[in-house]
Amino acid sequence: MLESEVIAMRTGSEPATARSPLRLRLWLSLWGTFWALFGLLAFSLTGRPGWAVACAVLLALTVLDLCVVTYRMRQGAHYQPGRDVPPYEPDRGGRPQWRRPDPGDGTKPP
Repeated sequence: MLESEVIAMRTGSEPATARSPLRLRLWLSLWGTFWALFGLLAFSLTGRPGWAVACAVLLALTVLDLCVVTYRMRQGAHYQPGRDVPPYEPDRGGRPQWRRPDPGDGTKPP
C-alpha cells in the first residue's frame, strides 16, 4: 500500500473534525453583494444598461446565497451519532419482497 493511499483512507473521525464552510460563504456573499451593488450603481450612473443588468442579476444571486447561508447557520449543528452508535447494516443486494397486508379477518393472505 502506498503512502498516499494511507493518507487518503477514511478514518471514521471526519464528522468530529469537519469544519463547516458556511462562515466563509457568508463573508464571500457579503463581499459579492457589496461589489455587485457598487457595479450596479456605477453602471447605472454611467449609462451602461447591459452591465447594470448583469450586476443586478449578480446582486440577486449573492443576496439569495446570503439568505441561504444565514438560514443554514441559524439551524445550528445537526445530530451526529457518537462512536457508540454502530454503522448501518450494508445492503445485501436484491430488492425487498413485497408482501400483501394481513386482511385482518383471521385468514392468511395468499
